[in-house]
Amino acid sequence: MVEKNSKNLPKLLVVEDDAGLQKQLKWAYEDFTVLLAGSREEALTLLRSEEPDVVTLDLGLPPDPDGTTEGFAALEQILQAKPGTKVIIASGHGARESALQAMAQGAYDFYSKPVDIDELGMIVKRAFHVHALERENIALQAKVGEDHRVLGQMVTAAPEMMQVAHTIERVANTNVSVMLLGASGTGKELLARGVHDQSERKAQPFVAINCAAIPENLLESELFGHEKGAFTGAVKTTEGKIEMANGGTLFLDEVGDIPLPLQVKLLRFLQERVVERIGGRKPIPVDTRIVCATHQNLEAMIGEGSFREDLYYRLAEIVIRIPALAQRPGDAPLLAKHFLAKYAAEYQPMVKGFAPDALAAIDSWQWPGNVRELENRVKRAVIMADGKLVTAADLDMAQGEEETSEFLNLKAAREVADRKAIRHALARTEGNISNAAKLLGVSRPTLYDLLKQYDLQN
Repeated sequence: MVEKNSKNLPKLLVVEDDAGLQKQLKWAYEDFTVLLAGSREEALTLLRSEEPDVVTLDLGLPPDPDGTTEGFAALEQILQAKPGTKVIIASGHGARESALQAMAQGAYDFYSKPVDIDELGMIVKRAFHVHALERENIALQAKVGEDHRVLGQMVTAAPEMMQVAHTIERVANTNVSVMLLGASGTGKELLARGVHDQSERKAQPFVAINCAAIPENLLESELFGHEKGAFTGAVKTTEGKIEMANGGTLFLDEVGDIPLPLQVKLLRFLQERVVERIGGRKPIPVDTRIVCATHQNLEAMIGEGSFREDLYYRLAEIVIRIPALAQRPGDAPLLAKHFLAKYAAEYQPMVKGFAPDALAAIDSWQWPGNVRELENRVKRAVIMADGKLVTAADLDMAQGEEETSEFLNLKAAREVADRKAIRHALARTEGNISNAAKLLGVSRPTLYDLLKQYDLQN
């Protein structure tokens, strides 16, 4: 039942089976739209139809008014249906233990019976305030995520990656072959997709093949296809990945693992733009854009004779080097928040963000596994987290030690340290100048001066 109907007022659901107390509470909250429910079923009906932000819940509900079974069932179902709801538990007849148990299961706070209206009013107002702050934080995180997206999907605020994105945007609409060089886990396939999505071929297939993941004796068939009967087990004619990418983009991941005999056949395709399936004699013309990637040093492999120099220059018309995550100041916290929002929505809606120790650990970690390691740690932490905030322990990360500068020039060392600290502070505070200044221990005007001095974009 809705007792005070105003679209402009926050909604408070009072779940209480005592008619006298219902009447008392009904007029106590002039600043809210008050919804009244006398049972678990009524409460859930109003929760779904009215979506209140705050609920006061008496654990003693019919048909178990002297126990807590119905109350705990109501608490569980309320938080399942609307995880962000602030539920305030009524603790009556000395049942403080039940109230503490309810808080352990997700309740926001509790109050004692008999009711002190003023005390309960303060708890309710604080609950609405906290709920509003959480909602603003979620909206801000979503906005930050969008503001820092490049190439459609990649999240970054680091100038180093912005330059990579700028290069990709410039070459995307050409047909030159692109070589992406970077350590494992830096997002090479995501960038390859960025090349495709920014090009005129974006409506055509993007076909990816990991050359390191396919046994050498099968890789030729995967790339070039085969005719029926070409070898034992070839029971039908099959297109290769190169044919499948006709009109679109072919992404050759870990191209350094292609064996030398197959490198010759790939080079011939790049020169003539036709393929012949295994067991076939008919040349098949293919129009495809080549993007490839590797973590290996191909120039060293050329010197060793394990990679053809002429093939390298065909594949590497444009070379783009991808910095490791540790070389992209501010990106680790930004990406961590992006992954947390993604996996919390999928696995744990109760998880709302990172505890301060987790953000500090993420910021100082060296990330040898790069973005892939970060994503895996955040995913696991979201699934395993017991509270609303992911901690450093959830991430299985110890606080990283500060790096020691090797600069001998004090002015240069100071500038490097200032730039790094400012970027990290802005990343942790999601670009809020006032909060970043507090974190850095300087005034807002001083921080603005430093941003201008070092030409850092907020």
